[in-house]
Amino acid sequence: MSRIGDAGRFFANTGALIRHGGSAAYYAAQRDYIQMPCPDAFRDDASYVAVLSHEITHCTGAPQRLDRDLSRYAKDRSDRAREELIAELGSAFLCADLGIVPELEPRPDHACYLDGWLKVLGNDMRAIFSAAAHAQRALDYLHSLQPECDEEEAA
Repeated sequence: MSRIGDAGRFFANTGALIRHGGSAAYYAAQRDYIQMPCPDAFRDDASYVAVLSHEITHCTGAPQRLDRDLSRYAKDRSDRAREELIAELGSAFLCADLGIVPELEPRPDHACYLDGWLKVLGNDMRAIFSAAAHAQRALDYLHSLQPECDEEEAA
């Protein structure tokens, strides 16, 4: 099975509701679903997986999952920047675990995200460690949703 196929199974095993269509990728916290453009809208499969990894990291913050406080995401730039940093780190960690190496593709929101991250990191010397810890918890949670493999099967 290809790495992309493995990633597809990984995402399916999370039970997250993933809808396809439109041109935007986002996690709709109020309705608890991930909206993604169709896979063919991306440069390649790895880029699709990277964006879905970012959005599924947001999804882990829901109250019934890891319960990160997302209530001020839309209202507070600092809270939004922290959550976006968590999601981007989570995406990097998950892609590494899945063996996916997406090519860096400039996106219109990256400059805004970077500006927010720099402000958060400049104001809190522990912010990167906190964000990385939240991202790792998200990754651990997503892995906990995967079926157990028999040791013989893995060998």
